[in-house]
Amino acid sequence: MVKLSNDDLNELLNVLDSYKGRHTELITVMIPADYDANSVQKQLEAEISTAKNIKSSGTRKNVTEALEKIIRYLKGLNRTPVNGLVLYSGNISQVEGQDDMRLWEIEPPLPLKIRMYRCDKEFVTQPLREMLEVDEVFGLLVMDRKDAAIGFLEGKRIEVLQKMTSGVPSKVRAGGQSSQRFHRITEGLTKEFYKRIADEMKTIFYDMPKLKGILIGGPVPTKDEFVDGEYLPTKLQNLILARKDLGYADEHGIKLLVEASQDILASQGIIREKKLLEKFFETLGANPKMAAYKEPDVRKALEYGAVETLLISKKVDKQIAQELKELATNISANIEIVSTETPEGEQFFNLSGIGALLRFQIH
Repeated sequence: MVKLSNDDLNELLNVLDSYKGRHTELITVMIPADYDANSVQKQLEAEISTAKNIKSSGTRKNVTEALEKIIRYLKGLNRTPVNGLVLYSGNISQVEGQDDMRLWEIEPPLPLKIRMYRCDKEFVTQPLREMLEVDEVFGLLVMDRKDAAIGFLEGKRIEVLQKMTSGVPSKVRAGGQSSQRFHRITEGLTKEFYKRIADEMKTIFYDMPKLKGILIGGPVPTKDEFVDGEYLPTKLQNLILARKDLGYADEHGIKLLVEASQDILASQGIIREKKLLEKFFETLGANPKMAAYKEPDVRKALEYGAVETLLISKKVDKQIAQELKELATNISANIEIVSTETPEGEQFFNLSGIGALLRFQIH
């Protein structure tokens, strides 16, 4: 099984979405990462027995053959791929009475979290499509003086990774303790808790390649004490995008933090795109030999291995875009897809919709 590039996977999903079964006879099987494929195989063998009860002989035949095709594949599988496995099978012939039984096996681009068996009139592609939308991760922290929860937002998926408790006593102090002494103890425990949170954040996020920013929520002044106290290493401190006033420091608080930060999250992709295009236009004006913007010039630069970053507008012809992306992949160039949702993006498309920032000059 070949692991598809995101572009190839997107093309395949478009093809799969175009197939429509006459009845509920197109099968989707999703096996999560680290899940035993043998268990799924046994489940599908049981489904064959159930399929015998289907009244329509044509539908019964198609469902049974699709299940058998998947089961044969699973029997030859040594282990579930690292990111899990998605299998599609069914008769895709659009001609009544003709058979075109196919099987597609896909390793997802990210770890698959859901398990699914679905027999329907169409294949289920949405979970894979959501993965293709993910090119950035946001760290999440909600905290007060007693509790904290750390998680991340990846596309539309929120995952809580760690829950922590401080051990800071409540405001009712033990008998005999002076107010000042009690305050010193609680402040010491609180600072220790902040350090533990920071250490955990560093462990989780410091080397995360897709991390684009960090959102922090909690009551005033707890979250501000943590942020302003600079407990986090500089790299993570600089990635803090927002602080939100919240009254929860648990899983519910994590969800509320994401909801409260939608405006910031939506703006991040646009800001990044604007900065990238500003750099491109500045280079084109100040040092034109280090940038290219016409398709022949960009293609030539790619063939010379001179492209550092290839920029392609979403509106560019798909065939041309695919050819250029393949050339860029061959020389390990960065590939950036540019929208037309900003003035800069519209300007770029009107210029040519194709551009490149170069590693070195070509003549």
